Amino acid sequence: MITNRTRLACVTVTTVGVGTVVFFLWWWWNRKQKYQLPSKWRKVGELSDLVTYPVKSLGPIRYTTMECTVLGLKDGWLRDRTLLVIDINEHFVTARQFPKMIQILPSISGSVLTLNAPGMTSVSVDLARIPGKSFQTAVWGLTVPACDCGEEAAKWLSRFLLQEDVGFRLVYYPLDRPVREIQDKNKIFPLLEKADSGAYPDETSYHLINYSSIMDLNSRLEESITSSYFRPNFVVTGANVYEEDSWDWVKIGDVVFRNVRPCTRCTLTTINPETGTKSPKVEPLKTLKSYRQIVDPIIRPYIGEAPVMGIHLALRGTSGIIRLGDPVYVDIP
Repeated sequence: MITNRTRLACVTVTTVGVGTVVFFLWWWWNRKQKYQLPSKWRKVGELSDLVTYPVKSLGPIRYTTMECTVLGLKDGWLRDRTLLVIDINEHFVTARQFPKMIQILPSISGSVLTLNAPGMTSVSVDLARIPGKSFQTAVWGLTVPACDCGEEAAKWLSRFLLQEDVGFRLVYYPLDRPVREIQDKNKIFPLLEKADSGAYPDETSYHLINYSSIMDLNSRLEESITSSYFRPNFVVTGANVYEEDSWDWVKIGDVVFRNVRPCTRCTLTTINPETGTKSPKVEPLKTLKSYRQIVDPIIRPYIGEAPVMGIHLALRGTSGIIRLGDPVYVDIP
């Protein structure tokens, strides 16, 4: 039963100003409610960048056309964040702890994944030949299945990141559907479902950034940054500054998504995606904290002081193909 307090909490208005960001929450929807796809749309921009990160925290691969699936972006054997680096205790590691990970650039030819890094000869893994036996690892404390990618890749990663022969291993997600549970902190967002978790991303299978919002942030920074600092799947141009905060349904080309959660930002945004070095001034995170924090008293305990930039999307229609230049629409209430 939905209380009056909950109804009042859901009707929040998105505002952009110094020290406050308040987001629309759709509390009146029960999590088990059946979704009704919108029938009316308005264009807000175009898709200007389409990015996938096959290995969590490593470099990107950009395509002009990709398939959107429940597990995330896909093109043949290339799938978004379906590979993961773990330590000898089977705990996942990211560029937050090892910024040099961002300098590792992946590429895929057929089923063969190749990794390149400065000062290293490349290493390749045939994803079609990974042994089928899986084990359980964890992302943010939630168990996910994994298959080990072998000794050669493990030694290569360990040498580049640790200057040791052992320490890290590369693992591959063996399923074609998400199985991870929803984190406790995310249960405050009623539109988020278990099926939205993807393979190894932090939150959901899809992440969108508004180019205009990045430009507004740059107007506040001493040194400009690019959208790559935020590692999005989609970059939209033509939309108004921060209007993505209030989007509900989003359609790219003919593929329908829903805005299920604002994207909270961490120290990963302070790592230069070209050099793999952290900003000594902790930018742009420091500046974002000055004007892009959620202050809603219901959400704040779950989010803390993490600022917001971008939105997490969940696939709500059928799988489909999207292309660079596709129009981006939002629903008309």
